Amino acid sequence: MKNNNKTEEVKKERATFKPFEQKPKKMEDLMIDWKTLYPKPYDKKKVDPWTKCRVILMNGIEVEAVMFMHNFHRQCKDQELRRQLAMTRRMEQEQQKMINWLSPADESQLELTIGYEHVAVDLTAWLAQHEPDQYVKQCLDFALLEDFDHLYRYADLLKFDKDIAAHELVKKYVEITPGRPTISHYRHPFESVKKPCDFKKASDRTKLNTLIITAGEQQTMNYYMNIGPTYENDPGRKLYQQIGMVEEQHVTHYGALLDPNCTWLENMLLHDYTECYLYYSFYETEVDKEIKQIWELFLEQEIAHLHAAAQLLEKYEGTSWQEVVTGEFPEILEFQDTKDYVRDVLKNQAELTADKEDFKNIADIPKNHEFFKYQKLVGNDDLNQVEGHMVIERYQKENSEDYRYEDEENPRKELRDRTKDNTTLGRVQ
Repeated sequence: MKNNNKTEEVKKERATFKPFEQKPKKMEDLMIDWKTLYPKPYDKKKVDPWTKCRVILMNGIEVEAVMFMHNFHRQCKDQELRRQLAMTRRMEQEQQKMINWLSPADESQLELTIGYEHVAVDLTAWLAQHEPDQYVKQCLDFALLEDFDHLYRYADLLKFDKDIAAHELVKKYVEITPGRPTISHYRHPFESVKKPCDFKKASDRTKLNTLIITAGEQQTMNYYMNIGPTYENDPGRKLYQQIGMVEEQHVTHYGALLDPNCTWLENMLLHDYTECYLYYSFYETEVDKEIKQIWELFLEQEIAHLHAAAQLLEKYEGTSWQEVVTGEFPEILEFQDTKDYVRDVLKNQAELTADKEDFKNIADIPKNHEFFKYQKLVGNDDLNQVEGHMVIERYQKENSEDYRYEDEENPRKELRDRTKDNTTLGRVQ
């Protein structure tokens, strides 16, 4: 009982962290020198998979921060404000470089890809379980099943080409089994445009969740855009290209949830608030002592950025930070086992497809729906051209059955046959 009380006290203490009440240091004093900028990489064989998830996610968060600040800079006429943006942006670049260089040189792009899809599964599932807005939650659940399936298909490629079992990389933290089949993910561009949130009414939790998932998926999209063509053979190159197109859909899908009415400076504050929240969350939960120190340093930097953003918002727009966020962090983001949640979503939502802003069972959309038109446009009638399918079929032909890691059999009976890849679930009426 004492341990339980202590756990509750720790949770309560974490939940009351208020970054605006922290005293920020001067930005110049927080700049990083070359020696510090080049960190000791994690050991790919020993690293905790959730440490790797944190590294991959924060790389994406910092890439989003940098690109957002560059775009703000290009739309801004005030030279003094542009200089302030340049100062913050330079530090965001330092953070991104230090985080990204935590990946060791002996980690292949495909091994790292397994980490990317692991992030997509456990992050999306955690956010969905903590999301109060039911529409946003549905958007998270929908894409969750697709990233879950991507993990399975990349894992089969890894086993086929390198004889490396992906479940050993993720240490069985996440199951590797089919989700909504990748062939069913290709939808007309119109179907990815979802309803935006109203951040004047939304909770801080919803604001954080939408900003986090958009940046995370964007990083996956960027990663596949850049490393896909460098894969060693044509099947792998095709798989990266075709799954990369799904990631573009996901970034549109999640980015559409962000409030388009927010000003540049309000968005700047929201970005810094999100970074503070994540660095605080990961400082509290990190198991690697050296990486924990990095999160602590970056939390200190982001507190300075957040206070600077609040001052700029007040100076240029006459808006107080209290009009944008409450200032008290909600429950921290903690990577944890999401297997049961993912199984439940897969059991109940695998047949869903997108219908403009909404989601419907594939059986309930008209036969002239844009989904079916787009499926034909990209050539999905010829299964031999769909690499997400072929990567499994090739593995099955050579090994009699696919590669997967399951605690229990797949919750969908349509996905339990390990000798034949399903290409109809969520796609054919």
